[in-house]
Amino acid sequence: MVRQPPLAGRVAATLLMAIGSTGACADALNSLLAATEQTTPIIDLRLRSEQVDQTGIAKDADAVTLRARLGFETGKAWDTALLAEAGLTSPLVERYNSTVNGKTAYPIVADPENYVLNRLQLANTSIPGTTVLIGRQRINLDDQRFVASVDWRQNEQTFDAARIINKSIPKLTFDLTYLDQVNRVYGKDSPVGRYTGNSYLLNVGYDTPIGKLTAFDYLLDFHQAQTDSSQTAGVRLGGQHPVGAIRLAYMVSWATQGECAHNPVHYTEDYYIAQLTGTFRQFSLGGGLEVLQGNGVKGFTTPLATFHRWDGWDDKFLTTPPSGLERRYLTLGYSTTSVGFLDSISATAVYHDFRSNHLDLHYGSEVDLLLQGKWRRFTGLVKFADYVADRLFTDTRKLWSVLDYIW
Repeated sequence: MVRQPPLAGRVAATLLMAIGSTGACADALNSLLAATEQTTPIIDLRLRSEQVDQTGIAKDADAVTLRARLGFETGKAWDTALLAEAGLTSPLVERYNSTVNGKTAYPIVADPENYVLNRLQLANTSIPGTTVLIGRQRINLDDQRFVASVDWRQNEQTFDAARIINKSIPKLTFDLTYLDQVNRVYGKDSPVGRYTGNSYLLNVGYDTPIGKLTAFDYLLDFHQAQTDSSQTAGVRLGGQHPVGAIRLAYMVSWATQGECAHNPVHYTEDYYIAQLTGTFRQFSLGGGLEVLQGNGVKGFTTPLATFHRWDGWDDKFLTTPPSGLERRYLTLGYSTTSVGFLDSISATAVYHDFRSNHLDLHYGSEVDLLLQGKWRRFTGLVKFADYVADRLFTDTRKLWSVLDYIW
């Protein structure tokens, strides 16, 4: 059986057919011209330096990369807009292991040279209260713990998908996605750069007086990683409430997971998290407990997540260990506006303690530090992560300097 091309390729063909069949009509031509006149550019540039010192690897990594996302989004014709965007990642200093450049004497910095079609999508709003997205697109669900674009890496994760978002019922959001290809951060030249298969994402959110309540069910089928094929169903509640001069933000979530499709490993594991953050003026203090269960053979997996946002900035836990992962963490933050020439400035410190859920092994601990400032369309940051190993992995330190420009 011949496999059909991914959805992103079929979008372009559909668009050309639509233009060809209506081009002779004056009204259609006027609609196209109006959509063209409302076109806005996409310019997203990021220059980043990442240095890695990892015990057990002889050389330190020194990566300087330039990332550009360039494209456009049209206005609407027949309630439909077109978005097209190229993703370009160029190494300026390549003393690092990108996972595909063969420089295995260095630690991994997963930002390979890459020149791809990052997004190509049609967005239609002809059904009241509904948006239909078809093509290669960015998907971020809830807090990115299960499905995300992984924007921290220079090559973002995108999805060849058909997605329906309906908000016709007040306070209710219905979000359903079918996807047949995941374009991962490792790039088109990596053997794990793409996952194909028939996957479904269902996310239903309802705004309640105490926060947003979400129910979700994710069925993942990956031909290239069958042991990550899974069904994950769960609920999440997140909200905030003032208590005197303090604003309390809270989040709790639970999910259960088992094998799906052709996964040869039979398992049932749970996930849960409880998080509380208090903010007083410019200061914030928070903490939480997150558990991904494991049975010694297979751990609860989240292969489409933004791991960097959750499991420490050193990215040691890109896969859940077989004995699971239990993370206790504390966060301290400060933010203010109008500091000198800067529009805003913020600082963050995070401490993580990592253990196994099974057998109670102490994996290690990590300290993360961030200083960030914004000026007009520019954002600059300096970021540091220090993982101290105990029973898993090796000591690792990373230092980033980043400058972003978004037009």
